[in-house]
Amino acid sequence: MCRHVAYVGPEEPLGKLLVEPPHALYRQSWAPQRQRHGTVNADGFGVGWYAEGDPVPARYRRAGPIWADLSFADLGRVVRSTALLAAVRDATLSGADAEAAAAPFAAGPWLFSHNGAVKGWPASLAPLVPTLPAVDLLSMEARNDSALVWALVLARLRGGDDEGQALADTVLEVAEAAPGSRLNLLLTNGETITATAWGDTLWYLTRPGGGTVVASEPYDDDPHWQEVPDRTLLAASGTDVLLTPLKDPDAPLAPSRPKEPRT
Repeated sequence: MCRHVAYVGPEEPLGKLLVEPPHALYRQSWAPQRQRHGTVNADGFGVGWYAEGDPVPARYRRAGPIWADLSFADLGRVVRSTALLAAVRDATLSGADAEAAAAPFAAGPWLFSHNGAVKGWPASLAPLVPTLPAVDLLSMEARNDSALVWALVLARLRGGDDEGQALADTVLEVAEAAPGSRLNLLLTNGETITATAWGDTLWYLTRPGGGTVVASEPYDDDPHWQEVPDRTLLAASGTDVLLTPLKDPDAPLAPSRPKEPRT
């Protein structure tokens, strides 16, 4: 269900990251190599990027497959940015929301994408709806599981949580309400990338020349790509990547052990 990629680092043309590599997101729309669920990502696509001096990202989204958009190659060739987030979509359920259901979702300085599916949607997340401000529900761009997961993340961000805490708490909350969900979330503010690996593949590449890429799967054969373990929170800048394990609420409790004294 979907493939996505984010980048922060030195300025690059969008196409150098999304179109030109031999296994770029463009090709992953019809020939993903590591996708565990679904085979073709043709239910929409989108890319968001940041212009110098403007903290609010621009977006270009369409309801159809990326390969059918003849303008996208030109856009990717001439538009340059130091940060982007892009996704190709394999819809969990068909719907009428068209490009509004395509990631990235956006608010303020943030771009967001969800690779996965919420088990039992929509009934499974109904108990979480009262935790959201009414204006957030009325402002949802689409009527799909990803849009509601984004609303849960955004409420935490607006409440003062940092990006890592907002993603981690949302994943654990949704996983508890809807066991078996796949919740690979991807978030950028134009300077950092935060992501979760929860039920599908996630990789990162810290490029020798500068810049960090976080993606559902590698876009080339560079041996420096590293796979992120499942149930992990990733926090990255243009030069560093930090991985933190996430506790699975469905996992059995481990036998208690005495705590080691802190030094």
